Amino acid sequence: MTSKNVFVLGLDEMNLATLRDVDAPGLRFHPLLSIAELQADEIDLPGLLDKATVQLEAFDGPIDAIVGYWDFPISSMVPMLCARFGLRSADLDAVVKCEHKYWSRLEQAKVIDDYPAFGLVDPFHDTAPPEGLDYPMWIKPVKSFSSELAFKVCDDAEFANALAEIRDGIHRIGDPFEYVLSQLDLPDDIAAIGGNACLAEAEISGAQLTVEGYNDGTDIHIYGIVDSVPYAGSSSFLRYEYPSTLSEDMIDRAIDASRKVIRQIGLESVAFNIEFFADPVHERLALLEVNPRHSQSHARLFELVDGTPNHQCMIRLALGLDPALPDGQGPYEHAAKWYLRRFEDAYVRRVPSAEDIERVQGHVSDAWVEIVIDDGVWLSDAAAQDSYSYELAHIFIGAHSQQELDEKYEQCVAGLPFEFDE
Repeated sequence: MTSKNVFVLGLDEMNLATLRDVDAPGLRFHPLLSIAELQADEIDLPGLLDKATVQLEAFDGPIDAIVGYWDFPISSMVPMLCARFGLRSADLDAVVKCEHKYWSRLEQAKVIDDYPAFGLVDPFHDTAPPEGLDYPMWIKPVKSFSSELAFKVCDDAEFANALAEIRDGIHRIGDPFEYVLSQLDLPDDIAAIGGNACLAEAEISGAQLTVEGYNDGTDIHIYGIVDSVPYAGSSSFLRYEYPSTLSEDMIDRAIDASRKVIRQIGLESVAFNIEFFADPVHERLALLEVNPRHSQSHARLFELVDGTPNHQCMIRLALGLDPALPDGQGPYEHAAKWYLRRFEDAYVRRVPSAEDIERVQGHVSDAWVEIVIDDGVWLSDAAAQDSYSYELAHIFIGAHSQQELDEKYEQCVAGLPFEFDE
């Protein structure tokens, strides 16, 4: 059997383990640049593209696919590199229509009504919210990831403070995103906005869910719905849970809206995930954002419940194969990715050792622990955190019931010795 060489931007050990469970013939995975290079404090996008090109051109063998499962800059680099090497991928234009939060809203508004009121903010000149928007509202850069520089504001003072923080940090992502925009023939209004603007939008509430699917060029397929459960009284995620516990009616409405938006944007040959808020009491649905990639955070969840990680859609689409996933063939009925967080800054004196993690994983069946903070640092100095909390660990768990899911999580947390100085 002929092997297929698949280059993965930002390949990491946790995802490599699940990639090896993809149902595709003779796959050989090759790392293409590291996460540290791709998500550095300063993102030199032209330099990263050139460095990746040099690595690919030096490879002694056929290159069958270039893929990635992380957000920007990887999500934009995949179609750019695939275009250079004549490989299958989504069009960069469609990817950017998803990634540019304001442009994405304009496209959504053409086909659905399920989105919050929104407006554009220039963080360097504007001193008041867009006309027609009332507090509370959210303000965020038109391009960011992991809720970085996203703020809920309830009055003029909070609006001004949020803009001050955004001005200090927006260029880290905004400037390389400007480079991506420069590669496209943009509509005049989007070209005038650029990559260092902000989106303001009305606060929306309800249960959060994510629609996972793909467009193979012939049809739009939805393969799973995942709940996003926040910490009580917070916008920070406590866990992703699969399958969704929402009503069939709300799920059907989210699926219908997803298909309309993906068709309007023209996103093909790639997996996607679309985040919504659902308020069953008032029968309201609101689309939060469209991501032109599948969620790697959900890979183990699909494997635990359905028997195959959702990485399969990404890989098989890139290779021109049928990406269909199995349904309900995994060992568990429930699965979750938990986010262990701290909500106050502190100096990290100790994180769990490899022995601590091995002991927890040996004690709690089908649990995987990933520590995402280093010792010897302040939590506030860690990169890619949301605006209100600090991630300490990711914990993946499979269970036969909701109660077992909760119990396994508590057992894992009890066995992970973090130490902090306040």
